[in-house]
Amino acid sequence: MALPKLLVTRSDEVMSGAVVFTGTRVPVQTLLDYLEEGDTLHHFLEDFPTVSREHAVAVLELAKESVFAHADPSG
Repeated sequence: MALPKLLVTRSDEVMSGAVVFTGTRVPVQTLLDYLEEGDTLHHFLEDFPTVSREHAVAVLELAKESVFAHADPSG
C-alpha cells in the first residue's frame, strides 16, 4: 500500500475536525494515547486495521521531525 501524499488531514466534517490519518477516520491522537498508555504499535494496528504500519510509522517520523525542528538550540 502506497502512502498518501499528505499523511494526515483535518476537516470539520470528519471526527469533529480532529487530525486523522489520511483516508481513515482514525485520529492521530488515538495512536499517541495508545503509546502514552504503554501499548505497542502492534496493538494499535490490530485495533485500527485501516491504518497501515507504514502510515503509522511515517506519522510518528513526522512528529519526531516536528519536535526536533522546534527544539531550543540553546539547550
